[in-house]
Amino acid sequence: MKHIIAFAGSNSKESINKQLVTYASSLVENVKATILDLNDFELPIYGIDLEKEQGIPKNAHKFLQIIKDSDGILLSLAEHNGAYSTAFKNLFDWMTRIEGKMFFDKPMLLMATSPGGRGGASVLEIAKSRFPFHDASIIEVFSLPFFGDNFSEGKITNDDLDEQLKNAVKQFEKSL
Repeated sequence: MKHIIAFAGSNSKESINKQLVTYASSLVENVKATILDLNDFELPIYGIDLEKEQGIPKNAHKFLQIIKDSDGILLSLAEHNGAYSTAFKNLFDWMTRIEGKMFFDKPMLLMATSPGGRGGASVLEIAKSRFPFHDASIIEVFSLPFFGDNFSEGKITNDDLDEQLKNAVKQFEKSL
């Protein structure tokens, strides 16, 4: 059985992106899905001096190994001031210091949601242009605008948006 990982690019305990990625993972059929929480991989803020003095933290190695061992990635990015959250960017920075490439050509369904109408569009654009340099194989991209209006009780309530996500998940499944 294929094994996928799903995580939000957020360390918020109430992350709307974690809610979205958890729902999306439940739609992927015939796989074992592991939901990851960035809070379980605490890291110091990246700095070259810290790296030289202490090396790369075990949690960065651990997260990278989890990616290596998976067959696919569901990632929903939080957007903070139009870019990645600090927690995600820090993890990203540490992991790229290990091997440079961190996605190992694993199929990826890239997502974002936000309380507003753009649904994380800015962070998705950044990721779509940056991640391929780190061997991301982005199969589909999904954006959920107005999270509070379109998501309730663990699922998307807007039929059109739900169908868009289900179609994206089907394409992701085919790539596994």
